[in-house]
Amino acid sequence: MENNYRILIAEDEPKLGQVIQEELSRQGYQADVAYDGSVAERLFNQHQYSVILLDINLPYKNGLALCKEFRQQNSKVPIIMLTALGEIQDKVDAFDLGADDYMVKPFHFDELFARIKVFLKRAESGAVETDKIIVADLTIDMNNKTVNRSGKNINLTAKEFALLVMLCRNKGKVIPKQEIMQKVWDLSFDTGTNTIEVYISFLRNKIDKPFETKLIHTKPGFGYYVREAPLS
Repeated sequence: MENNYRILIAEDEPKLGQVIQEELSRQGYQADVAYDGSVAERLFNQHQYSVILLDINLPYKNGLALCKEFRQQNSKVPIIMLTALGEIQDKVDAFDLGADDYMVKPFHFDELFARIKVFLKRAESGAVETDKIIVADLTIDMNNKTVNRSGKNINLTAKEFALLVMLCRNKGKVIPKQEIMQKVWDLSFDTGTNTIEVYISFLRNKIDKPFETKLIHTKPGFGYYVREAPLS
């Protein structure tokens, strides 16, 4: 059954790229494969993609450079990095450049396709919210998707914003990592990565580090919460 979604696969391993393309085609998606960075760049400029799968180690132009370029041209298209590089700094670099998700090879195809569906479903049901969430001197405008603290605008990625909204809507409540994974990443299973820790670190650097009062707290062994003071 065909749909209107088009997916770009930038993967320098021909066999892997072909397998992903064939499976996506079976699921009704239109999928293009680029085996190097220059071809991926050309395809991106030729078509409107619903999701982009980016390997980091691409010939001619690597995936991180492409991620930065694609994000500058399109602030909304979901970008999932596929890479054999599992170091924390590689993840940080990818997220800093605008990646929405990160999968380390070898990965399960079912998990990859589940994540693709999550991003497509989220794009479909992008309902506009009009309320504001206020915690201490932090204000989240759900209509304009902006965050302000003590009069200072704070720029967040879409995933950082979603995580902050979840924590602030549950002010004072400790949210387990599994619940965060389900509600922010729409995944009901443990990916075996430290993605949540990475994003909490991003938020703390932006939301808390420049200010005296810290709002984002950890309850070791339980999860994370937002509050003007740590739970005793």
